[in-house]
Amino acid sequence: MKLVSLFFLFAIILMVNVMASARRGHAILSAKDTIIKMDSVRDKKLFRPNKAAAAAKKAPANTAYTKNDTTKKKEQPLTHATAVDSSYFDQDNKIYYLWGKAHVVYEDFELDADYIRVDQKNHLIFARGSIDPKTKRYVGRPLAKSKSEKPVASDSLLFDYSTKKGKTWNPATEQEGNYISGGQAKRISEDEVAYRNVIFSTCDLPMPDTHFGIVITQGIGQKNRIISKLAYLEIEGVPLPLGLPFGFFPKPNSRTSGFILPTFGEDAKLGFYLRNFGYYVALNENIDVTTMGTLFSRGSYEVNSSARYLKRYKYGGNLVLSYGSHNYGLPGDPPRKDFNITWSHSQDPNASPGTTFSASVNAGTSSYNQNQRGQNNYNLGTLTQNNLRSSISYSRVWAGTPFNLNVSLGHSQDLTKKTVTLELPTFSFNMSTLSPFDSKNRVGEQAWYQKITVGYSLVGTNKLNDVPEAELFKSNTFSKRLQNGFQHTIPISFNTNLLKFFQFNTGATYIERWYMQSINRRFERGSIAGQVVPVTDTLSGFVRSGEYSLNAGLSTKFFGQANFKKGNLMAIRHVTTPSISFSYKPDFGAPSYGYYKTAVSPASVPYPYTTQRYSIFEQSVYGGPSIGKQAGIGFSLDNTIEAKMKARATDTSATPRKIPILQGLSISTFYNFAQDSLKLSAISFSGHTAILNQKVNINFGGILDPYVNQVRDSISNGNVLNYVNRINRYSIQDGKFPLLSSFNLSMSGSVNSTTFKPKPRQQQYGTDLQHMTPEQTQKLNLINGDPSQYIDFNIPWNVSVNYSFNYQNNVTSTNSSNTIMVSGDVSLTQKWKVQYNTTYDLKARQLSSATSFAIYRDLHCWDLSIQWLPFGYYKSYNVTIKVKASILQDLKLSKRSDYSNNQSFN
Repeated sequence: MKLVSLFFLFAIILMVNVMASARRGHAILSAKDTIIKMDSVRDKKLFRPNKAAAAAKKAPANTAYTKNDTTKKKEQPLTHATAVDSSYFDQDNKIYYLWGKAHVVYEDFELDADYIRVDQKNHLIFARGSIDPKTKRYVGRPLAKSKSEKPVASDSLLFDYSTKKGKTWNPATEQEGNYISGGQAKRISEDEVAYRNVIFSTCDLPMPDTHFGIVITQGIGQKNRIISKLAYLEIEGVPLPLGLPFGFFPKPNSRTSGFILPTFGEDAKLGFYLRNFGYYVALNENIDVTTMGTLFSRGSYEVNSSARYLKRYKYGGNLVLSYGSHNYGLPGDPPRKDFNITWSHSQDPNASPGTTFSASVNAGTSSYNQNQRGQNNYNLGTLTQNNLRSSISYSRVWAGTPFNLNVSLGHSQDLTKKTVTLELPTFSFNMSTLSPFDSKNRVGEQAWYQKITVGYSLVGTNKLNDVPEAELFKSNTFSKRLQNGFQHTIPISFNTNLLKFFQFNTGATYIERWYMQSINRRFERGSIAGQVVPVTDTLSGFVRSGEYSLNAGLSTKFFGQANFKKGNLMAIRHVTTPSISFSYKPDFGAPSYGYYKTAVSPASVPYPYTTQRYSIFEQSVYGGPSIGKQAGIGFSLDNTIEAKMKARATDTSATPRKIPILQGLSISTFYNFAQDSLKLSAISFSGHTAILNQKVNINFGGILDPYVNQVRDSISNGNVLNYVNRINRYSIQDGKFPLLSSFNLSMSGSVNSTTFKPKPRQQQYGTDLQHMTPEQTQKLNLINGDPSQYIDFNIPWNVSVNYSFNYQNNVTSTNSSNTIMVSGDVSLTQKWKVQYNTTYDLKARQLSSATSFAIYRDLHCWDLSIQWLPFGYYKSYNVTIKVKASILQDLKLSKRSDYSNNQSFN
């Protein structure tokens, strides 16, 4: 049944444009380098009847011109005929013989071939190629072109240039990814072509190398229709017993709507299925819609509708709506209903300068990817993702002003918690920093007050935060849980140089927040302290908060260098950048501001009362001012180390090499004078570098706790519990190094066949979105639709290794993780490639369940892919063979082992 559905799907789609392709050229050949047009003014002598013969005698031996016969009825003469090798004109029979890259032009008909014979009496042109004596290959095949049609290549042809009728043997032509070759084609008139034993396929190899296709024994092609006799399927030159006795197909000049034939199969849990049957609707040249469905014998079904749209030089995008109802349980159990919406929209940057609109939407139920297994093609990344995100944004920049506006709709979805966060919408209005005291007509350097800069930004949002999926579409969700607010930010800064070697900066920031709601927290009457959670009430009404902070900083650089006279090492350079900063912020938790309140529980014997301090903006979208006074000094130190090496012996410029040893090592902390104890913050450090000629990147970081931590015991429900008590004493005072509370280390590297022998990069036309050809745009859309299906056979091998180590120390306990991830691919031959991806837990000494392998085989016009997950929850395999042609992406056969058949599936 799969072969039957394969053939009928292939036949109906591909045979629509057969006859339109009969007069078009093979895609591999090109005529633009050989076809020459004559100028009616510059070459006017060649058009004069009485001088044509004289011109032919004076011409070189390899050039011949035709003579206009005025004794017959008025006919256009053969315009131009040339040959590179030699030519001969038979005066008695009026026949031209042209050898070696021969070229003939008659009105709008042009012909190139290795050999051309022109019979003027009978108005016949015969052309053929020749066999190369060295390679024994057939070269110089005729290449013909009429009007604006694509060139048609053939083994030989016979053409009447008066009636414009002709016959070609073994033609080869291409039209929109479809190829026709082999057999014979006879041009009856300008609107009709007869053909015999031609093969029609998506394979660009000409007959007899075509891998597969439909053989049309006899047929007539007209302007708007095709009438054919027997047509059958042929693979690798072997005819299959699958054919159509006759066919009558419409052949419109634009895209045509039509049915999509399904595939058949069986699912272990859902039963037999009829997959991806539907209808394609071409609304116009800019929009098309494809709707497909899948039915299962046990009552489940899937519906998918996708719309594509494209306005050249304006915008483009696609919209996909999917819905599924699956019953994996017992008969009578309620089905699992899922939906998903994806939308992507992009705008040409030149379509509307200063204004952009873009969209990237991916939303749906949390179980969609697991239940719609047939749609995601068993992509491991899709099956295991934990969140979905969407963004629709519009931005506007006013030219000549510092103002810009951005409006966006946002969506984030936690698939594990099954919660949704919506922003409906969020906007920001910004003014870039400007110097209010500077003059546009200023001459010379700025005065100190002219260096003062001021900026402004306003953001606002309406937000639903962490709403359960089941409650998202309830009527009271928006009225009770919708939060909104505005935030104004005004930064003021001043920067200058002091004593040539120091950079000084100072500034202030003011933040104002506006809300339409706040909270009030209370304890119910009669509640017992410590056993009842306080009640939080949402209060409607306008409330505001304001906060400000002051800051100042000073930084400089120190350089140190050690020189060496022997060896390849010339010097080591060390650059240190110390900086010190001061910041001040008052305590906005003070009762006078009214931003923080205290909830007090009733006192009852024998339980005392309890209190809880809270912010009235605790659940607001931008929060509120922070609690606690801050007046302190921050310290940071950044270091870089690099080596200077002698030039290589092969370097003719003799330029010394600079090799980075340590690209960055930063240490920072903060000391708060306004705090009563534990004034010194944790010391953080981080660094990064690269080794092996920048091929391996290393990043590390950690946090040091400078204070002494004491472990205390407590008893709860008969169990002894440990807790940590930090005291106001530095650990260095006890002769101990500060406690390493956390540390992380990561290393990553990637090598491939071009790493050690990089090829020079060439700038080519069509390498950006604005200058892509239609063919490049089509391929890019296919890659974006399913990136996992893009395989680069130009790189023989590639290996990527990522190592990660994390350490946490809570004094009472420690934990760590130590993993290494390896991924890459290798080409066994020019057509076979193996991909692999795995993660190994060095601590647990086991492979991750996400280990996967993939095998790809390039079958020229077909692709064979095998994806295998050998173990774990998603243990499965998937074998797919499909056509490369973009118009036949639905023509494929698949054999799958569903991961839901595993015993662990529920």
